[in-house]
Amino acid sequence: MKITFYGHASLGIQIGDVNILVDPFITGNPKTLHMAIDDLNADYILVTHAHQDHILDVEAIAKRTGAIIISNYEIVTHFGNLGLEGHPMNHGGQWSFDFGTVKYVNAIHTSSFPDGSYGGQPGGFIIEGEHKNIYIAGDTALTFDMKLIPMQTKLDLAILPIGDNFTMGINDAILASDFVECDKILGYHFDTFGYIEINHEEAKRKFFEKDKDLMLLNIGEFIEL
Repeated sequence: MKITFYGHASLGIQIGDVNILVDPFITGNPKTLHMAIDDLNADYILVTHAHQDHILDVEAIAKRTGAIIISNYEIVTHFGNLGLEGHPMNHGGQWSFDFGTVKYVNAIHTSSFPDGSYGGQPGGFIIEGEHKNIYIAGDTALTFDMKLIPMQTKLDLAILPIGDNFTMGINDAILASDFVECDKILGYHFDTFGYIEINHEEAKRKFFEKDKDLMLLNIGEFIEL
């Protein structure tokens, strides 16, 4: 399993021959103006919630690639009305795809489309594929619901928002890693805007002091599990 960071909360996940994008927000991100979305491959697009900084490039990429959009019912319906293919889910639900299984889990946040219309309830994803299990928290506060995850799934990686203000910050993300019982963390949702800028060295130090490994990738960098 290969995981590439595309800035903000955008990720590329390669499982075997399958390419998955998560929350593609490239063309509106000042940190990724050098990137071209036409260079991104996608068989599936996972969307955690409907805010613009998570859905901005979904339509363009899905139209070009024919990717299947996986998200809550409201988001999939929205893109379905634009002629795009999707697989609707809701919280607690799980489905087996050709790359593995996906479970849609709780997140505490808001969710509305850029025009203010209802975007359903936000969520995160647990992906099990190639004998590796990852948790993509989405935009969320710290929540006791995270304690349910290790009761069913032993995680190899937790992908957690760490930018604070709109989501968890560093200290809550450390607690979240305790809750999900995973000490290998990929941080995301940081530095894009002034509200969510972080001190990288301080963040890594705080995780290290708790015997945890916080990875902060540069845009375009990847890890393999």
